[in-house]
Amino acid sequence: MEVAYDLRSVLRKSGYRVPPAVPSIDDAIAFGPFHLFPAQHVLLEGGKPVRVGSRALEILVALVERPGEMVSKKELVARVWPDTIVEEGNLKVHIAALRKALGDSRDGNRYLVNVPGRGYIFVAPVVHPKRPALPTTDFGANPHSCHIPLPLTRILGREDVVETIVNKLSESHIVTIVGPGGIGKTTVALAVAAKFVASKDDSVGFVDLAPLTDHLLVPTALATMLGVAVRSDNPIPSLIAFLTGRQMLIVLDSCEHVVAAVAMMASQLLEGIADLHILATSREPLRVTGESVQRLPPLKTPAASDALTAAEALTFPSIQLFVERTSERIGAFRLTDIDAPLVGEICRKLDGNPLAIELAASRVDAFGIRGVVTLLNDRFRLLTSGWRNAPPRHQTLMVTLDWSYDLLAEIERVLLRRLGIFVGYFDLEAASKVAASGAVTSSDVLNGVATLVDKSLVSADVGRTVARYRLLDTTAAYARKQLVDHAEFDQSARSHAEYYLALLERAGTEATLQRNEDWAIAYGAHVDNVRAALDWAFSLNGDAVIGVSLTIEAVSLWTHLSLMNECRSRVNRALESVKCGANGDRRQEMRLLTALGVALYSIGPGPESGTVWTKVLEIAEEVGDIDYRLRALWGLWVVCVTGGNHRSGLSLAKQFSTLAAKTTDPVALFIGDRLVGTSLHFLGEHQGARRHFNLMLSRPISSTSRAQIVRFQFDQSVAGRAFLSRILWVQGYPDHATHEAEGSVEDAQALRHGLSLCYALGQAACPIALLTGDMTAARRNVSMLLEHSLRHELPLWQTMGRCFSGMLQFRKGDHSSGLLLLGQAIDELREAGFALYHTAALCEYAGALGSVGELARAQAAINEALAQSARNDELWCMPELLRVKGELVLLEADSNGVSAAENYFHKSFALAQQQGALSWELRAAISLARLEKNQRFEGQAQKLLALAYARFSEGFDTADMREAKLLLVR
Repeated sequence: MEVAYDLRSVLRKSGYRVPPAVPSIDDAIAFGPFHLFPAQHVLLEGGKPVRVGSRALEILVALVERPGEMVSKKELVARVWPDTIVEEGNLKVHIAALRKALGDSRDGNRYLVNVPGRGYIFVAPVVHPKRPALPTTDFGANPHSCHIPLPLTRILGREDVVETIVNKLSESHIVTIVGPGGIGKTTVALAVAAKFVASKDDSVGFVDLAPLTDHLLVPTALATMLGVAVRSDNPIPSLIAFLTGRQMLIVLDSCEHVVAAVAMMASQLLEGIADLHILATSREPLRVTGESVQRLPPLKTPAASDALTAAEALTFPSIQLFVERTSERIGAFRLTDIDAPLVGEICRKLDGNPLAIELAASRVDAFGIRGVVTLLNDRFRLLTSGWRNAPPRHQTLMVTLDWSYDLLAEIERVLLRRLGIFVGYFDLEAASKVAASGAVTSSDVLNGVATLVDKSLVSADVGRTVARYRLLDTTAAYARKQLVDHAEFDQSARSHAEYYLALLERAGTEATLQRNEDWAIAYGAHVDNVRAALDWAFSLNGDAVIGVSLTIEAVSLWTHLSLMNECRSRVNRALESVKCGANGDRRQEMRLLTALGVALYSIGPGPESGTVWTKVLEIAEEVGDIDYRLRALWGLWVVCVTGGNHRSGLSLAKQFSTLAAKTTDPVALFIGDRLVGTSLHFLGEHQGARRHFNLMLSRPISSTSRAQIVRFQFDQSVAGRAFLSRILWVQGYPDHATHEAEGSVEDAQALRHGLSLCYALGQAACPIALLTGDMTAARRNVSMLLEHSLRHELPLWQTMGRCFSGMLQFRKGDHSSGLLLLGQAIDELREAGFALYHTAALCEYAGALGSVGELARAQAAINEALAQSARNDELWCMPELLRVKGELVLLEADSNGVSAAENYFHKSFALAQQQGALSWELRAAISLARLEKNQRFEGQAQKLLALAYARFSEGFDTADMREAKLLLVR
């Protein structure tokens, strides 16, 4: 007996575009080698499906219905784009695609004729066969085989999961493909069925259960598909009798709304039939004995990147699907490098859900790629135009989610709505605190989350110490809409904000109890929910009091994650609220201003920074808070040091140390030494500076890195080792300097703190590698600095990274690019008021310009650096400035150049000796030795160089030492 099946359902599930109201499936039109099925929107050539876009196919149907008759362009546009204004060019694009698919004008075939300015005529002879052949795949020679139509679209990104399910079916008699709506369960099931029965020569039957409204009809639906007569209220015995002895795979599609009935039927069938295999698709498992569950993941999407190219993007199945569906509607569409990051963003926002991606692709012809990205913020209004012949629950994203939502019990609906207030991941504690109220208890939440996971509405990540959960973005957006529709949004948002305020308050108390990395694991993942809570708190219906408190508690989170730009903007918003209040809280204002000052240092303070820290000091003294007095003194010291006021900086550093000595705070004493040592170094007092750093790093410190970072921006041990490396190099210990610089980078990497890492790279690892001439290390360190400063949006460190990159490029021989990059970075430093870094960069720039003959610009740069150094008492690099000035004077044609240059070199040498700056002393001696050698006269330079070289105990493989050795042996 031949096996029957519901052809329309299988066509629809296979990808055929079957409209809601279908004429007889036998209606067909034949022309040439083609068969056109207008009702199903199927075009065959020689019995095989022809890939052609839906709109091009609709144009073909319109023309073939009236063969030999001119159909106007206006009629075609009205039919294909109803209620939409489109340009005539769109019609031409689809006509061209249709001609290509038909092979029009190829081998003498002619189908479409253009009537210029008016319309088109279908000119080929047409016939109406009585029984046209539909596309089928014959799975074996078994007389009971069922012919499943081939899909008209490719299955993308599912090859591995199809293979996995085929293997599971071989081992288990029942497999359920589980996943949310639109994820592609049916498509995968049909591919699995095709592969499974082809390999085993089995029969296959397909039942679409979606139309059923009565669970009692489940066995009847299977019996109807099989052609088994139903003669009792219980068809199961007849089904078992019919199937016994047959090797068969039954596909039960869309089981979620009748899952209990399907589970009961499946259990009875499997108990009575040895060779039966069942493949089910559902949004939750059937939970029957022997069931193997395969959860269907989203299509893979690329990580966010502005550098994503079209070629890279097209390696991801989600983007392949988007491009294919867009191309079906816009025949000339090609993914470009410009659009690739935008398409990646679309697919990510839609969680790699195939249905949502197809719906988004269907709107590109109306809004363009950028328009779709913008409109995805209101995705339910955008994603409302699916295929007309798709199952009703798949025609819009809203209807798809409505289908799942309506199948939930009432308490599960309430829970899903409330969970929609979360952004990204949450754990069971958060879910219970936020969602449990009124009729929903904590126990309901625990059980409900498990149920929603089963029903593919909540995703679970259980591969961690604490399991965490999330709603896919589309599901979360739907749940939030339900919250609004039920007038529950503000209450849920309040509970959500209060929970995260309490969480961050707890985080603050744990700061000194946990290691930095442990704290990051525990709290770093909450940043998206904190952002959402703040957005609500400062909204029209929010609570600014909660918002201010939450902002203050979140500062430690932003600081730890190096999100300083976000910290600044959030703090400014909270400060506006505090100032607007009638009775402003001075302590709150002090804490917010402190956070603002810290943020400004990393992103470029400008004149605002000094004002902020002065205000903090004023309030701290007013309320008697020593901790914030220390923070304010630190902030004012930073302003002085970065602005080039080193004498005032030393005074503030000593005030800090004096106040720290009056406390029992080990961190304050630790930092006091660092501040004094740093100021002494910049003033050229390197020996005193090193003494303070040695004392600092010898002090035991019990405070965690996180606590140090929150109070003083960086991990202090990292900062101490980084700055000590600078002093060691200047004093003539290049190997020790490299060791400390690399150690500070490794320590910062272990902490996973972006700001501390940028400090270690910018203050030590990059300049030390360049000073020693280690180009390999320089390339690595500069690349790392640029990457991390960009990732954490730290403009100051980005500028420093470009500055070092320019130096590196110049030394590699790319003079024009190096000078351009270095010059731009210097301008940025000047504009930002960072005199500290600006002076050293000017010195490097001047030397580079001089070496390529740009003497006027070189002199201007070195003169600016010398003036700035003298004005700011920035004496640490004065010996090098004088030496470079001498090199530039020597390059000028003036007859007095040699004498003047020699004078500058001697000044440089004498000042370096006075400071105990052996590395600068060596460089000055090298310049003198080169001068004497080039001028061919005997002097003291060789002796001075030999004495300087002899005082080194390490660093013999550095660039300066190698050059010195060459000069000495000659």
